[in-house]
Amino acid sequence: MRGLRGASLVKSFPVTFFILQVFRIRRGIRLPCETFLRFISIGISDLSLGAMRADWMPVLIRKIFCRSLLALSCVAYVHAGPARILPPSSDNLYHGFYWGGVGTDEHDPTEHDVTPQDVEHYEQAVGKQTAWIYFSDNWFESRKFPGAMCSWIRELKKIPYIRLMLRSNVDQGHSEKTFSLQKIIAGDFDADLRAWARDAKNFGYPILIEWGTEPNGNWFSWNGKWNGGAKEGPARYVAAYRHIVDLMRGEGADDLQWVWHVNWLDEPEKKWNRFENYFPGENYCDWVALSAYGPTTPTTRDGTESFAFKMHDAYPRLTKIAPGKPMIIAEFGCDLHNRHVDAANWAKAALENLFSNRWPVVIGFCWWNEGWQNDDRKKHDTDMIILHDVDLTRVFRDQFAQHGDKIQETPILK
Repeated sequence: MRGLRGASLVKSFPVTFFILQVFRIRRGIRLPCETFLRFISIGISDLSLGAMRADWMPVLIRKIFCRSLLALSCVAYVHAGPARILPPSSDNLYHGFYWGGVGTDEHDPTEHDVTPQDVEHYEQAVGKQTAWIYFSDNWFESRKFPGAMCSWIRELKKIPYIRLMLRSNVDQGHSEKTFSLQKIIAGDFDADLRAWARDAKNFGYPILIEWGTEPNGNWFSWNGKWNGGAKEGPARYVAAYRHIVDLMRGEGADDLQWVWHVNWLDEPEKKWNRFENYFPGENYCDWVALSAYGPTTPTTRDGTESFAFKMHDAYPRLTKIAPGKPMIIAEFGCDLHNRHVDAANWAKAALENLFSNRWPVVIGFCWWNEGWQNDDRKKHDTDMIILHDVDLTRVFRDQFAQHGDKIQETPILK
């Protein structure tokens, strides 16, 4: 077969370009035509030299061929689409990490106090690697994308899991004056949200993200109680949620995987406040998540039920409204010094149930490692940090060793 020579190669270019253009359009490759043409023109620019000296042609053809392959590889990269974290294989679970540290008179946990050293110490203690790092992005501190934190998480080959917290402080149980649902819906923060989304897009790495955490719990300001009650509350939440997601998707932040995260118990336990009423729709979340805590202070009698008890009703409700969506236990935990529940025993039963595949849609879990003050009495302080209790640390290490083949330590990326 004769190779292309001189003017024949030039004449063939329009046909080649047309074929590549058809391929680009039919496959939906997101690459401007000018950029696409520029890739190819790199090699064509040397053709005039080849016309003058026929003995150069083999070298030129090889050069053009190599550059064409480079162009096609770039096109293929663009066509690859957004990076995603996939569910682990059947029966396996991801294991996430949250670290908030300990609150003191001088410092309240900001929910993003975690460092690479904290990750290392925890993983050494429990004997397994974590797949994601869970932290809050507080807008009362900054409205910018948390690039520095996401970068070191990426360097550890883990997934940043961001709680996007549009709030004025970390205090709970009050309405929000600055970042109210009505202001979000009205577009007051659109410029900041768009800028955040563009930075997330440029970060170029899969990110798990949630906004409106635990909307069926009246501790957060986006709960219906603080936003018009039964008549308007849940509807406002849904409108604000969709507004944020639509804005960020409109900026091309397709590496964001949206997690819709509810509490296992509706508080208040009113029909209008059921978490189903806050569901933004299947097109607005990639995963769903639950919080299911044991008692969270040393003195409380609430929440002493087992983890399995909490899942009994919440799991079928959540799978019913979001069929086919992967589910994670985004937050669970138990105070180490509660008078009515032994944290190690509570955690052991929870982990045994999780590893038994009792809830097959669940693909991961994360313990809330944090301590905070509840009043002026030190003995009333909450402590849920695994490493602060020898028995609880042993439970996690033993369970992870026993079920090591069921833990997916490295995120599976598409």
